[in-house]
Amino acid sequence: MEKSTITGGHTTKIHQSHGTGEFHREDFRSIGEGVVFEPGVLVFHPENIELGRNIYLGHYAILKGYYINNLVIGDDSWIGQFSFLHAAGGLRIGRAVGIGPRVTILTSQHQLERRELPVISAPLEFGTVIIKDGCDIGVNSCIMPGVTVGEGAVVGAGAVVVNDIPPYEVWAGVPARRIRKR
Repeated sequence: MEKSTITGGHTTKIHQSHGTGEFHREDFRSIGEGVVFEPGVLVFHPENIELGRNIYLGHYAILKGYYINNLVIGDDSWIGQFSFLHAAGGLRIGRAVGIGPRVTILTSQHQLERRELPVISAPLEFGTVIIKDGCDIGVNSCIMPGVTVGEGAVVGAGAVVVNDIPPYEVWAGVPARRIRKR
């Protein structure tokens, strides 16, 4: 819901809050046994979130479901403290995936072609992120929209991933690049 207000002769839009992030287990599309929510975890649009079994969600992690698309986390995965998982474009995390503290995963970004608009007002473009089974995503890394991280791959601490990563490779840096096979 949008509202308008007049300030100093100008009309300003006031947008409604996205909510508090509070949730109940029954709000999820599905949730397995043994899921641990540490204090401070926030969840938005749990109706579009599927959690497998034995998942750990660290303190102050944010699962930012969206009103479209799904956020899916497979069995036996670990999500670190202060991580931000954004699922506007769809996010699929496989089984036994480790996501370090303060990792950011984005599935949308603003289009840059429309110069007449401020970037924040430009339309969004969406890109599904897929992190396959057995990956390790290092602390403070960022995965950008549309990226697929192959099975068993490793993303180094602080990396910014803008390209797909093949299975069983180690990538690091800004932008992330191949370091070696594992």
